[in-house]
Amino acid sequence: MNSSKVLEIFKEITRIPRESGHEEPMTAFLQQFAKERNLECKTDLIGNVCIARPASPGKEHVPTLVLQGHQDMVCEKLAGVNHDFLKDPISYVIENGWMIAKETTLGADDGIGVAAMLALLESDLPMGRIECVFTISEETGMDGAFAMEPGFFTGRTLINLDSEDEGQMFIGCAGGINTIAHFCYEHEDLAPGYAPVRLEIGGAIGGHSGDDINKGRANTIQQMARFLYSEYKHGMQLIMITGGNKHNAIARECHAIVAVPDRDATVSRFKEFGEELKVEFSKTDPGVQVSGKPYRCTEKPVNSDVAGRLISSLFTCPHGVEAMSQDIPDLVETSNNLASVRMMKQGEIEIVTSQRSSVTSQRKMIASKVEANFIQAGAEVEHVSEYPGWKPNLDSKILQVCVDSYKKLFGCEPEVKAIHAGLECGLFGEKFGDLDMISFGPTLRGVHAPGEKMELASLDKFTEHLIDVVTSFS
Repeated sequence: MNSSKVLEIFKEITRIPRESGHEEPMTAFLQQFAKERNLECKTDLIGNVCIARPASPGKEHVPTLVLQGHQDMVCEKLAGVNHDFLKDPISYVIENGWMIAKETTLGADDGIGVAAMLALLESDLPMGRIECVFTISEETGMDGAFAMEPGFFTGRTLINLDSEDEGQMFIGCAGGINTIAHFCYEHEDLAPGYAPVRLEIGGAIGGHSGDDINKGRANTIQQMARFLYSEYKHGMQLIMITGGNKHNAIARECHAIVAVPDRDATVSRFKEFGEELKVEFSKTDPGVQVSGKPYRCTEKPVNSDVAGRLISSLFTCPHGVEAMSQDIPDLVETSNNLASVRMMKQGEIEIVTSQRSSVTSQRKMIASKVEANFIQAGAEVEHVSEYPGWKPNLDSKILQVCVDSYKKLFGCEPEVKAIHAGLECGLFGEKFGDLDMISFGPTLRGVHAPGEKMELASLDKFTEHLIDVVTSFS
């Protein structure tokens, strides 16, 4: 086993559709992989897969080691790109030492972790029994981990391969919850002399709502709401607004159709607003841009009372870092992501937000704060998909094994950290009791957004480190 083998398997995985909720082709691939190699394999009712490799001769006394990752990927693409994630393979290039999907997400989160486990399973490395657990729908609410029954795996030491910074060992993560607001509306007539205009904000970088929430990137939904709020004094009716996509991705695009008394004046003000955004986000989102143009449509506007409350609540909704950790330097403790707004069906507008915190009481606080914002605006609010955090354990045995291995191989100390993103480790710890856990992986950038990439040099180090940990574990 080496990094070339891991990369070869990952390239095969990029050809398999595996959007969250539609992992069946990936599940079948894993089952066939095990069958062809005569490996023990089981699949539970929801679609989680566990493939086990028996201990090598002389290693039967070594405790079982669990390796874990998720089958699914976040499916995001640039506007206008013709790509069907339910059937099309991921297109990528190798440039300057990186593997990059330029128009879509790459799926290295967590396809590369899956590939590493498969490479271990078919290797002849001397090691104890390993159980490789592949969960489903991690990206949309950790559904597989939530539904997993006790006894699905037997090991008490677990390595999660779903982290994104080589040289960093993660021993804790944030918990999370999603808060969803619903506005119901009726239509009203177009005001005399008003005409539709289509406004769009695009070109923002977006990114992972955990890893990238502290980078100050533009949230296009909030910026659109900011402009629309300022337009009320000039006269405006809202016909449509859509922005963002996944709950765990920062909104990169947003567009709205509004009816206004002077289309040219509105477009001119929007262009001026675009110049302000370019200045404000020159470092974080150098490609952010706006466009406005006359538009033809037959839809009637949303009644003004609801439209006003909707736009105000989008503008005032918290987004970004709420609090930094008082215990761990530079760790985001609590945050909110204003993830998406869409007209789901006639007469209903849905807003999805995602809260994270490593402190349970603060997670509940930020969820309540978001709830209050939308309830005050007259929306109905629900909380869904809550999952626990993972409390760090500095006395962890597997942590010591991983740190010692890294120092031996590379002559330097790895960073031991907690992460603001959610990992299934938190849920496993709550669900299965006293597990000794750690998470690490190669360097990925831009996950959950088009342009996601993986550094190949970091894959070399990650693979070498993983092999040493698995073969030296006792």
